[in-house]
Amino acid sequence: MPSLTVRQLDDKIKQRLRLRAARNGRSVEDEVRTILRSAAAGDEAFAAAAAPDERVHRKSERKSEPTTRRVLLIIGGGIAAYKSLDLIRRLRERRVAVRAIMTPAAQRFITPLSVGAIAGEPPFTELFDLQSEFDVGHIRLARDTELVLVAPATADLIAKMAGGHADDLASAVLLATDRQILLAPAMNPRMWANKATLRNMAQLAADGVASVGPNTGEMAEQGEFGAGRMAEPLEIVAAAEALLPGAEVARSGALVGRHVLVTSGPTHEPIDPVRYIANRSSGKQGHAIAAAAAAAGAAVTLVSGPVQVPDPPGVRLVRVETARDMLAAVEAALPADVAVFAAAVADWRTATNSREKIKKTARGTPELPLVENPDILATVAHRKAGRPALVIGFAAETERLVEHAKQKLALKGCDWILANDVSPESGVMGGDINMIHLITRDRVEDWPPQTKDEVANVLVQRIATALEPRR
Repeated sequence: MPSLTVRQLDDKIKQRLRLRAARNGRSVEDEVRTILRSAAAGDEAFAAAAAPDERVHRKSERKSEPTTRRVLLIIGGGIAAYKSLDLIRRLRERRVAVRAIMTPAAQRFITPLSVGAIAGEPPFTELFDLQSEFDVGHIRLARDTELVLVAPATADLIAKMAGGHADDLASAVLLATDRQILLAPAMNPRMWANKATLRNMAQLAADGVASVGPNTGEMAEQGEFGAGRMAEPLEIVAAAEALLPGAEVARSGALVGRHVLVTSGPTHEPIDPVRYIANRSSGKQGHAIAAAAAAAGAAVTLVSGPVQVPDPPGVRLVRVETARDMLAAVEAALPADVAVFAAAVADWRTATNSREKIKKTARGTPELPLVENPDILATVAHRKAGRPALVIGFAAETERLVEHAKQKLALKGCDWILANDVSPESGVMGGDINMIHLITRDRVEDWPPQTKDEVANVLVQRIATALEPRR
């Protein structure tokens, strides 16, 4: 076998070998030896990997992959670009093939080597690349996909899209594509709130461009807080899957003609003007259920306590603070075909709340007598008139999960209970994963751990099956 070292290869072949070695968990030298052995044995697929244009090999590999959906990911130049690595991984977990384009600014935050190692092929970076542009490569990239996803979508990229610019590979592809585009905006809160950005986003929305986020929270810059954080990878994946072929719930219209009522988030029960009783609910699960029901064609009323998650598209949103406010909003929204009570309502409130901030005094800790809040789930489930055909509750427990959920089902009078473990080690409260046990009067179903968006889609499918078809 001839002796071959990496130093003898040109820079482009070096990069391809590093990508291949990273994917296979080998050193570059071992990868070279593997290619040479395979080529000597007549393995055409391996031999092609050592050829000048490795994209030929990658194309043949894609044909054998069990993927039917394709996404072109455009990575913009912002600090949120690091999330694109996890986004690629999450998409590929769902058997979505990912090609990537990186802007020059994106390459200042993450490397093409990292993106290529996770995506399975090197990212495209140059508009005037001789190897890809001999057949008008930017046009091919624009068409050989089912969805163009821009994450992070910077203020600059959004402005280029709105103005129809095409002075680099990313903007040229965005102008040339006839596929659905999904943006995940990410920028400083003041940039997001700027009138120019808002005007550009309004124009793109009118052009049919979809978006997810941005979220509200702490920014990379110290002391900066507000709307502008890129949506989390799982949120982006859920939005992308709803736009891709094969999104059964989104495409089926299984709940067309139905009214679905959903509660979400915590309630805040005031103690004084600055303090309140609440819990750790983020509202992610309730909002995901509302979004899935809307995607299935339902008219959705979402009654939400204070949350920091984005408003789901296509729903009627009613914002409330307290349990009594939530009950009033729920009763005002009836009648409904289905009611899903995912909100974590505070069980108690103070008997009275002070009009002024309660001060520390020498008399010690003040007394705060508590009274029970109304039970919204039981109130609706026991209605004599106007009761929804399907009333679904949640049982958030830290012990004896199924036993307590069965007791709650009987006590509350609802049809289904979705029991989940909210002990601190589970990470469910505020997290992206949920572990559900669906409990009805005659059976218990143990669902595998899933994202909250996946739980929402499965639940909506079950609801559609349980309801008789509209005549």
